[in-house]
Amino acid sequence: MTFAVTGASGQLGRLAIEKLKTLTGPENIVALARSPEKLSDMGVAARAFDYTKPEMLVPALQGVTVLALISSSDFNDRTGQHRNVIEAAKAAGVQRIVYTSITRADSSPLMIAQDHKETEKLLSASGLQVTVLRNGWYIENWTDSLKPSIQAGGMVGSVGAGRVSPATRKDYAEALAAAVAGAGHENQTYELGGDAFTLADMAAEVSAQTGQNIPYTSLPKDDYAGVLTSVGLPEPVAAFIADAEAGAANGWLLDESGALARLIGHAPTPMKQAVAAALA
Repeated sequence: MTFAVTGASGQLGRLAIEKLKTLTGPENIVALARSPEKLSDMGVAARAFDYTKPEMLVPALQGVTVLALISSSDFNDRTGQHRNVIEAAKAAGVQRIVYTSITRADSSPLMIAQDHKETEKLLSASGLQVTVLRNGWYIENWTDSLKPSIQAGGMVGSVGAGRVSPATRKDYAEALAAAVAGAGHENQTYELGGDAFTLADMAAEVSAQTGQNIPYTSLPKDDYAGVLTSVGLPEPVAAFIADAEAGAANGWLLDESGALARLIGHAPTPMKQAVAAALA
């Protein structure tokens, strides 16, 4: 069998390939990216692959049995980009697609979930075997900004007292590799998340580890979007993030199924450990 991973030069893709190499021989792995020259250090075959260029997709997928479709990070017609890949996979004879979606994509009101919802419909209608990994929020979405938050004297967001269950990018990459190379995942949908906590809990953990008082302040969605644009995020991205956090206040980034731990074979990385790594 040949396993291929799209978005292979990205953070999730690289981690997934490294884990996949422990589950199968590197000769069975194909890394797909817009700039395959960036993958020369991966030790696997690399092919050019651009979601927006249908003409290059079918040749790149020749011989692939299982395709990990990491959702596009380009928000310009993501559903159309994913459609291109799905149609190419069908034409190339791919047997199964493993897709990285988002928590409860079929019912979620979050702006960021809508492309996932439509992509899941395309996959369902494709006739291919499908595995859907509904990843929760990356904990790095919060921990990556901890140092500037500490300098500013506090964390801000829009989650309120809502509980969230993010996991590390490494944990989600392990799940992706397991679903790609493992048996019995055909036509399955997994809701994935780590241990649940509030952002006030995270702020308390940051306070404990730094010895400083770092409170968490929850802002109205539009105000938080303004904060994000003030630190340089493009308005559309700020709107997506603020909308997701406001939705998280109502439980839309919470999963307590335990499916992630079962899929990767161990407990997800604890929030305390993720905070320590970010502060190191």
